[in-house]
Amino acid sequence: MKIFRPVKTEDKLDLVLYNSSVKNPRAVIFLVHGMGEHAKRYAHVVEYFKNVNIASVAIDLRGHGNSGGQRGHMPSFDHMMNDLTLALAHVTHNYNGIPLFLYGHSMGGNLILNYLLRNADGVMGAIATGPYLRLGFDPPRWKVILARLSANIYPSLSQPTGLERIALARSSQIIHEYENDPLVHDRMTASFFINIHQAGMNAIARSKELEIPLLLMHGSEDRLTSPEGTKDFHANAGSNVTFHLMEGLYHEIHNEPEKNQVFKIQLEWIEALLK
Repeated sequence: MKIFRPVKTEDKLDLVLYNSSVKNPRAVIFLVHGMGEHAKRYAHVVEYFKNVNIASVAIDLRGHGNSGGQRGHMPSFDHMMNDLTLALAHVTHNYNGIPLFLYGHSMGGNLILNYLLRNADGVMGAIATGPYLRLGFDPPRWKVILARLSANIYPSLSQPTGLERIALARSSQIIHEYENDPLVHDRMTASFFINIHQAGMNAIARSKELEIPLLLMHGSEDRLTSPEGTKDFHANAGSNVTFHLMEGLYHEIHNEPEKNQVFKIQLEWIEALLK
């Protein structure tokens, strides 16, 4: 992936976009990563779709990767939604007339679902993997209390996420690379936690309102984000939503030994919409 161009946010941060070079693509994917990571961890996902003539544009969200902003902080959920709007404007300008798909993992899944509940214009379909709609574990009670108290008083108060890294994937190589990646961080502010938590509940409650085709995928053994939350989203949604529970897989289903099976499901779903 090559840096596409920086996007300047309304509060003057630079957001980095990465682009795959595909001649005459039949579709373009806008890819949104999860909490604490960055777009380049999805280089192999982008490469898979590039090999089947589907372009990708991936974003480093504010406070992540090579983009600006305090690590793991969002001043408000509207800031995140506005960031996606600005980035997508660049995507649609550069891929004018090309079918557009959104793809979000974990926190990125939460973000794209809430974005689409606000505005799905011009989007053919979306894929959300292991979406952070509910946590798959109970955070320490003191952390939750501190986040709630701080959200209005000191919203940029930062705490370690306490992420159980070995729960990301079954591959020790993936864990090693994650732990030694200089662009990965383990910070989350009070404002970020409260906003993303409320947004997850909002998405589940309003899933029936989503009208475009959506593919949900979740590893059955995900201990980081809740498969039950994704099941509830699907149960409340309409027939436009397809759900695959991937038996035995951990949180990062795109980094599991069965990743090619995951990609095959995604590609077949996209191709059915392109026909």
